[in-house]
Amino acid sequence: MAVAPGPLSAKAGLVKATTTGVPGGEEARHGPDTFKRSALLALGALGIVYGDIGTSPLYALRECFTGPHGIPPTPANVLGVLSLIFWSLITIVSVKYLLFVMKADNRGEGGILAMMALVMQRQRGQPSHRSRPVLITLGIFGAALLYGDGIITPAITVLSAVEGLHVATSVFDPYVIPIALVILVGLFLVQRHGTADIGAVFGPLMCVWFLTLAGLGVKELVHNPAVLGALSPWHAVQLFQHNHLHGFLVLGGVFLVVTGCEALYADMGHFGRKPIQLAWFSMVLPALMLNYLGQGALLLRDASAARNPFFLLAPSWMLYPLVALATVAGVIASQALISGVFSLTRQAMQLGYSPRMEVVHTSAEEMGQIYLPGLNWALLVGVVALVLGFRSSSALASAYGIAVSTAMVITTCMAYVVARELWNVRRWVAVPVVGLFLVVELAFFGANAVKVADGGWFPLLMAVVVFTLMTTWKRGRDILAAKLRATSIPLKQLLDSFGDHPPVRVPGTAIFMTGNAEGTPPALLHNLKHNKVLHEQVVLLTILSEELPHVPPAERVEVEPLEQGFVRVVARYGFMENPGIPDVLKRCREKGLQFQLMGTSFFLGRETLIPTKRPGMAVWRESLFAWMSRNARSATSYFRIPPNRVVELGAQVEL
Repeated sequence: MAVAPGPLSAKAGLVKATTTGVPGGEEARHGPDTFKRSALLALGALGIVYGDIGTSPLYALRECFTGPHGIPPTPANVLGVLSLIFWSLITIVSVKYLLFVMKADNRGEGGILAMMALVMQRQRGQPSHRSRPVLITLGIFGAALLYGDGIITPAITVLSAVEGLHVATSVFDPYVIPIALVILVGLFLVQRHGTADIGAVFGPLMCVWFLTLAGLGVKELVHNPAVLGALSPWHAVQLFQHNHLHGFLVLGGVFLVVTGCEALYADMGHFGRKPIQLAWFSMVLPALMLNYLGQGALLLRDASAARNPFFLLAPSWMLYPLVALATVAGVIASQALISGVFSLTRQAMQLGYSPRMEVVHTSAEEMGQIYLPGLNWALLVGVVALVLGFRSSSALASAYGIAVSTAMVITTCMAYVVARELWNVRRWVAVPVVGLFLVVELAFFGANAVKVADGGWFPLLMAVVVFTLMTTWKRGRDILAAKLRATSIPLKQLLDSFGDHPPVRVPGTAIFMTGNAEGTPPALLHNLKHNKVLHEQVVLLTILSEELPHVPPAERVEVEPLEQGFVRVVARYGFMENPGIPDVLKRCREKGLQFQLMGTSFFLGRETLIPTKRPGMAVWRESLFAWMSRNARSATSYFRIPPNRVVELGAQVEL
């Protein structure tokens, strides 16, 4: 394995203050801001960023009154729940994510791993690193939680949309699950084609969806404008006073209106902060609130509508078109989450927390549009199992929330570290602000925690499994690297030994890939030991993954000539980039390194890992690491090395 995360050198790691967690990095990625450009990006953000949160009206208010911990749809309770929904959208989405967390960009990229990398990058230069292990653990577990979200979101959004057929007629009841499964299987089957062609229509379709949400809400709102009084927080206070414990538990249903915030932050790099903010405040927030208020007005008029207030808002002639539109919106929301999981996995690979997987680029223009075949089929199996196991969106709602609320708490804790260490915000300012977010989110977490036995165990189990895999891979790579360094010798010592007994030199260039940018590659030592020859030109190539999303092209490759025909090359890539040998060789030529590809051989090490009881990891984790290593994508394929130019030299390593 030739990828190793490492600190930036003084030359390659210069990071201006305007590109690390403070405003400024975004413009470098997205160009100068103009209203027309922001408006176009905002339209695109409707289809990607707001797909998840935009489909919450399908089931959120319904669950507050008909879910396992629902409360009776009395007028006071309806106004109280609507007040909680409004202030949750304001506090969590508008203030926390849109105005606070999204400023913590890592050169324009967002997401919990990007934030973790941002904090780690700064902490490397500080004398004390006591909080580093805690922050890494929080960041990795937060990322692992989002995999459960990526499985539940397609299942619950598509199921809740198809269930709208029940409002029109009971004839379709036996076919709801088969129809949902066909749609979901079709969604995962088309992933290999990418979203480059259909992505352009996501934004306009979601624009129609949000306009429909607003229109349905206004239609009912004009008949009962008194529901606007729910915007007062006093109704939320009264709900808690009158319902006590049940009032607290209903927060588990209210929380469904803000799921999707983590995906919103993770997708920031695709559109930039300002277009996402523009889309939210100009369309998404007004449309959502108008629809929720409309549903509330309907419940004030007819409490029995609580069984499905969203679809009952529509006149009978509109039900079938609305089900079709809701299904399309659900598919778009699912697509956004699936793409987000693909992107998250690529980040994990580059940061050293996941083995190499096959990454297929589905667009020649957008490098962010990728497809991971193995992960895609694993997600499909998980989604199908969820639909068959839970069988309704109401049952799935019990599984939804615990993972996302936990991830939100982790994001808030890490945002506090960013505010204190990167923005130098005073403690007396940061503590009250972050404390407010934590009070709200811990309340949501507590309300969702009671749903663990009803289905919340699934995303938590998924998170524990993914967390174990990620930390095992990272720890295993560290142990393996230490073992290889212990058996290596300094390059200077090797070159000095050639003085008395120089090896036979053969024409051509040999490129030895190694994760250690200082020592001698084990493959080079094995080649000398067994073949007893060296090429005229020997290149020691190390590809490092930095804790930055993108490395500037001018700083990508460093070429250092050494003695006796040896050359050391260090190539650096960000965690949002895919390293490739063709790109590295091109930049080496630009730096003056001369070679003929047909006369060049690539030497790779292939280690056979043997679990032992020696200190390091438990035997079961060593066995798991060995299994992951055997099934990882080959370096030849991952780095796009010409396969007919590769020589692999194996060795056994006891862990």
